Amino acid sequence: MQLPFFYEPTCNTATEYFTLSEDTSKHCIQVLRMKKNEQILLTDGMGVKIVAAINLEHKKHTEVQIISKEIIPANDKKTCIAIGILKNNARFEWFLEKATELGISEIIPLITDNTEKAHFRLDRMKNILIAAMLQSQQYYLPIMEEPQIFKKFIQIPFLGQKLIAHCENGEKDYLPAVSIRENVRLLIGPEGDFSPNEIQLAEEIGYQSVSLGENRLRTETAGIVGVTFLQLNHS
Repeated sequence: MQLPFFYEPTCNTATEYFTLSEDTSKHCIQVLRMKKNEQILLTDGMGVKIVAAINLEHKKHTEVQIISKEIIPANDKKTCIAIGILKNNARFEWFLEKATELGISEIIPLITDNTEKAHFRLDRMKNILIAAMLQSQQYYLPIMEEPQIFKKFIQIPFLGQKLIAHCENGEKDYLPAVSIRENVRLLIGPEGDFSPNEIQLAEEIGYQSVSLGENRLRTETAGIVGVTFLQLNHS
């Protein structure tokens, strides 16, 4: 039977005992109706895996005893998707959930020339990442910050392969044929794609133009296709 799995960002400091957050305590005691000595899994989202047993039941401050602690090795090649935010939050949230399940390392929301006005709630988006991490039984939470302005973001140095997927005509490599040998960042445009100016600017500073196939994909679909190809192509 799979143990209940919870995110506790400070559990890496735990030694013999650890007090669960109010939300985790409530879920354990009031929702799952767990009792003393029953076991749970904890992670800090940075590779820590803890097996713990309930020592003191409390709906707000449940105490657990640490049974074992280990560090799950991280993927030695990081995969980052920088993607245009969408006006439809539900579609962007779907992308976040599925990309996390697939093992993405970092997600950068982008504000581009064609980005429509959208209400971006970082706290809600991070909760979606946490839920997807736990559902897929992973120990690393993808990094995500506030939306970045495209033209400023791409000027930030990046040590690794830099790719930009777009629908403009011109010479492009088919992404599944690109060998990923190191950390990689893939740029995905919003509805309406990147502007020609943005594509030119990215190429001038070293981004390689790639194609995701012949079909024109929605942004969130392109993001998932991109994550999948990058994960499969890591060599």
